[in-house]
Amino acid sequence: MISESPEIEAIRGVIKQMTEMIDPDDDFMTIATAEDKLRVSEANRQKEIQDAHSHLKTLARILEAARTSSTRAKSVPTAEAHVAAINELDRSLLSLKKSISDAEEQVASREAELAALKEEARRLEEYDPALEHEKELDGTALRLTMYKGLGFEPLMEKDGTIKRILIRSQSGDIHSFHLDEGMSDEDTTRRLWKLAAS
Repeated sequence: MISESPEIEAIRGVIKQMTEMIDPDDDFMTIATAEDKLRVSEANRQKEIQDAHSHLKTLARILEAARTSSTRAKSVPTAEAHVAAINELDRSLLSLKKSISDAEEQVASREAELAALKEEARRLEEYDPALEHEKELDGTALRLTMYKGLGFEPLMEKDGTIKRILIRSQSGDIHSFHLDEGMSDEDTTRRLWKLAAS
């Protein structure tokens, strides 16, 4: 049997630490807090849009009144000043329309973020830590997966023994290594890592 190298022991330790750091409850609370902030932000955006619409209507009424006023008293500004005021109101109207459009885009973006966060919350609610833990307890499957991730794929014979290992080297080549019963575990390990590093 092949003894586990220090690298594999280190990988196993990292995986164990990562498993201990995962906290679905904390992740769920983070998402719930983010949803609350997004709701407040969305309410503020809606109020800004309503205020902008109200301001836009006021400006539109002022603009329309200025356009329909064909007779001017002496106290009314000159035609040039009136045209300049109308042009300024037109610019303000365009600026407000752009602000409303930008605010609506931000609301749509926030709604998309909220939908994504709700989906993440649903996924976390469906997450079953006990089932995941049970999967992690299958040490043989975990070791085989780790070996394969490192480039070593043990080939099991019909009788359940492992006599050959496929090794994927760093260069992408595949090597077949026959386990020699006369070779020490240390020599076997050294040969396997040498092939993997080639």
